[in-house]
Order: sequence, then C-alpha cells, then structure tokens
Amino acid sequence: MKTIKFFGLALSMLIGLMTTSYAQDNKVLVVLTSHIEMGDTGKKTGFWLGELTHPYYVLADAGVAIDVVSIDGGMAPIDPSSVDLNDKVNQRFFKDAELMSQVINSRKLSDVNSADYQAIIFTGGHGTMWDFPNSDSVNKVSAAIYENNGIVAAVCHGPAALMNIKLSNGTYLIDNKKFAGFTNEEEAMIKLTKVVPFSLEDELISRGGKHVYAKAWTENAIADQRLITGQNPQSAHKVGQLILAELKKL
Repeated sequence: MKTIKFFGLALSMLIGLMTTSYAQDNKVLVVLTSHIEMGDTGKKTGFWLGELTHPYYVLADAGVAIDVVSIDGGMAPIDPSSVDLNDKVNQRFFKDAELMSQVINSRKLSDVNSADYQAIIFTGGHGTMWDFPNSDSVNKVSAAIYENNGIVAAVCHGPAALMNIKLSNGTYLIDNKKFAGFTNEEEAMIKLTKVVPFSLEDELISRGGKHVYAKAWTENAIADQRLITGQNPQSAHKVGQLILAELKKL
C-alpha cells in the first residue's frame, strides 16, 4: 500500500512539473491594433473584444503564458460595437485585472523579443486594416517566430497582418497556405466595403493564399503549416483551440 501511495505521489509531482514546463515553454504573444478611426466616417473602431478574450482564455486556462501588446503601446482601443456583456467570456475580461492592465498599459510590439515566444496571435477588429499591414514590427516579429518553428495566428480582420510578412527566402508567409478571414460577403453585409482601405480577401489571395470560407457569420477556422486563421468573431474560440493543439505538437 505504501508503495502504491509513493508512486501516486511521484506521478502527481511529475504531472505538476510537466504542467509548469508546458506553461513556461509555450509563451504566446497577442497583438492588438492601436487604430481608432473607421476611415473618415467619424466612427470609432479598434480591436474586437471577443477575438481577444476567446483565444486568450482557451490558452490561459490550459496554463499557457500570454503577453498582450499593441502596435503603438499604451491604451489599446476596444471597438465599442464589440462590448457584448451577454458573452460570458467577455464578462471574464472585466473581472480580470491582469488582462485589463495589459490592454490599458500595453507594451509596443517593437519592444518585444521574438525569441521569447512560440506563437503570435493577431486579434481582429477593423482597426487592424489600417495599422497591421505596413508595420515593420508585425512583419519582422512574425517571420522570426514562424521561422523558429513557431505559430502565426489571426482571426477575422487580424489576417491583415499577413499581407506583407515575408520569410527569409523572399516568399510571403501566406503563399500556398490555406487561410480563413473576414470575407467580402461579410464586409458587404455590414456595409463597410467602401470604408475599409482594401479587400482583405482579395489581398491575401493575391499573395498566394488559398481562401477557405464558410457561410457568413458561422465558425470557420483553418490550421495549415503552423498558420492558424479564423473567418469572423464566431471563429475566435476555435482559433484558440487550434493554437493550443499546435503548441502541444511543438
């Protein structure tokens, strides 16, 4: 009986050590937009709250360490339209002082060391269409993480970050990979086709991406060669699950 108890205790300690190691070895970086204006409409935009909270808590609840940054640092703007308090995951955000602090006092993406992370996630929201595509930090940090056998992920409009990421061989990261992102159909349905600076769907296809889309406003998330993408807010939770599964493979 004592022998059984000893092995049981030893197994519990081993599992605890493995969990700690997993959390330490799989650090994830979440990137938020700093852009607040919806073109010249006078309306406010920013990042979409549920596209931060859903992947974040999937990973955090599994013991993964997460840092949240933004393009310019400081207060990362939440799109007012995304504050859905009927969403229980969003409710967690407003009770989570640590995560709220990371959003309110976010570090600049340019200040991070890419070697510290095994995955980078680009949260969506229309603001991303203005400041993600031409950010040198987005391009450099993402390429470095990916080429170090890491994961690049994005949801909804977050794949705007993928437009200009090139690998060391000169090819676009998205080239010849399946992706999901906010579709032309969905943009038209919310009457913002002429407001956004470009068509996300068209631009990513032009860079060699293979668009995989589902019915508007339904869950659709794709994992292909360590690139994980989701079509819309409804896909954010699944993106988190796919990232977690991919981390376990690394």
